Amino acid sequence: MKERIEMEQTQGGEEAERRRRVVVVGGGIAGSLVAKSLQFHGDVTLIDPKEYLEIPWASLRSMVEPSFAERSLIYHRDYLTNGRIITSSAISVTNTEVLTSEGRLVGYDYLVIATGHADPLPVSKSDRFKQYQAEHEKIEKASSILIVGGGPTGVELAGEIAVDYPDKKLTLVHSGTRLLQFIGPKASNKTLDWLKSKKVEVKLEQSVDLKSVSETSKTFLTSSGETVNADCHFLCTAKPMGSTWLKESVLKDSLDHFGRIMVDENLRVKGHPNVFAIGDITDIKEIKQGYLAQKHALVAAKNLKLLMIGGKEKQMASYHQAHSAIALVSLGRKEAVAQLPFTTLIGHIPECNTGHGCFYVNAAAQEIKNRKVLFKSSPTNVHGSSKNRNGYGGEESMEEGWELRKVPSGPDPLHHNGGSPKKPTTP
Repeated sequence: MKERIEMEQTQGGEEAERRRRVVVVGGGIAGSLVAKSLQFHGDVTLIDPKEYLEIPWASLRSMVEPSFAERSLIYHRDYLTNGRIITSSAISVTNTEVLTSEGRLVGYDYLVIATGHADPLPVSKSDRFKQYQAEHEKIEKASSILIVGGGPTGVELAGEIAVDYPDKKLTLVHSGTRLLQFIGPKASNKTLDWLKSKKVEVKLEQSVDLKSVSETSKTFLTSSGETVNADCHFLCTAKPMGSTWLKESVLKDSLDHFGRIMVDENLRVKGHPNVFAIGDITDIKEIKQGYLAQKHALVAAKNLKLLMIGGKEKQMASYHQAHSAIALVSLGRKEAVAQLPFTTLIGHIPECNTGHGCFYVNAAAQEIKNRKVLFKSSPTNVHGSSKNRNGYGGEESMEEGWELRKVPSGPDPLHHNGGSPKKPTTP
C-alpha cells in the first residue's frame, strides 16, 4: 500500500495551517537553492535520490585532486535545516501529489521540478568520495587515457589531466566538426590549439563504440577505422534529460520533443500555475550552466514567496534569457578560454592566479568571495529573440553596459567552498 506523507507542521496553531506545502524534486544547484530560500516561508520538502548536493563545477578537479571533493559535496541537511528531506527518486506526479520510488505520496500546494539531466550518482556522500578516489587512482596508474566527447566536460577534463599529468598520453575523440560547439568557432579553434600545445591528440568527426569494448580492453576503434590505445577511458558525452518520470504523468503534454519542460516567463510550467521548473530541465534557449540555474532558482523562489502570501500574479518576476555569447571554459588550474560579445581570449586569466582560480571564473556571474566579474548585459524575455551578430542570445543583468561587479561569498549558492565544471561518466 502506498504510504501517504502527512506533512509535519513546523509552527503551531492557525499559523502552521496557513503554511503552504512546497515540494522540490531534484537536489542539484537549482533545487537546493530554491529549497534553502523557501524553508522559512513554507513547509518545504526536498526529494532527491542522494543525500548531498554536489557543486558541479568542482567535479573534474576532484578527479585529479580528490581532496577537493571534501569542499564540494554538501549534505542536504547542512543547509536545509527547516525542511524535510526524502532520499528517493520521484517516479510520477499528479495535480496534488508526487509519487516516489518507495511508494510514498507527497502532497503539495506548489511543486518545483529541478531534475536536470539523468546522471546516476551514489546515494551517500562517502560513496561519492570513494568514487572520486577510484577515478583518481585510475588516472594515476594510466600511461595513456582516452576521452570520448569534446564538449565542455571532455575539454575541461583533458585540460585538468594535461596540466597535472603532462607526461600521460591523452587522446580526445569528438564526433563534431569542432570542439565546444555551444560557443563560437574562434573559441573552439583557440581551444584546439591549446590542447595540441599540451600534446593532446584530438580526433574530430569520429566516434567510439564503447558498447563493444570490454572492461579490460585497451584498444579502441573509431568510426573512421583508426585505432586508439589507452589504459583507461572516460565518457564525456551529453546525458539525457531527467524527465522520463514525467512522460506518463499529468505533465506529459508540458514536455517538448527533447524531453525538456516548457515554461513561461515566470518559470511556471505551461498550463500548471502552481508548478515551476528550473535549471537544465527547462526549454529556455540558453547555455546550461550552474550560475544560470541559480538565477532560475532565485526567480522561482521570489515568485513562490509572492504567491504563498496571496500576492497578485501580475507582480511576479520574469526570467530573462541569458546571453549565449558569454562563456568560459577552464583549461587546467590557471588557464581558460573566454568568449565575450566582442572578443575571445585564451590563456592565463587574471582570476586564475591562485591554483583553483579558474573554477571561480568558470562560474561567470557566480558568487565569489573578494572577486570581480566582467558583465555585459542585454536583457531579453525568456522566449525573446535578442541576438548578436553571431546569432547568440543575450546575458541578463540588472543594468546595461559593461561593468566590473564585485560579488559576495561563495562560490556556491549555499555559501560553502567549492570550485569547477561537470562530471563525466566512467566505466
